[in-house]
Amino acid sequence: MTSTTYQVMGMTCEHCVRAVTEEIEDLGGVSAVTVALVPDGVSVVTVTSDAPLTSEAVAAALDEAGAYRLADGDVVPVDPARTLPLV
Repeated sequence: MTSTTYQVMGMTCEHCVRAVTEEIEDLGGVSAVTVALVPDGVSVVTVTSDAPLTSEAVAAALDEAGAYRLADGDVVPVDPARTLPLV
């Protein structure tokens, strides 16, 4: 398992969160998607998957979900040893 955090532009509401989550969950090997929404700012989308996803696959899923895009070059691998479990 690997977790990667993407910075996403264009999200404004919970509808955006659902649309982005659903499209990314449809990518092969994805087991979890969490979104920290920053309306009209840069939201943080964390994806847990069997293997790393390509930025192109994530960008295509964002495009399918709506007018969302990756912030310029901002993909951050997550170190599982430094994260807290979701409660």
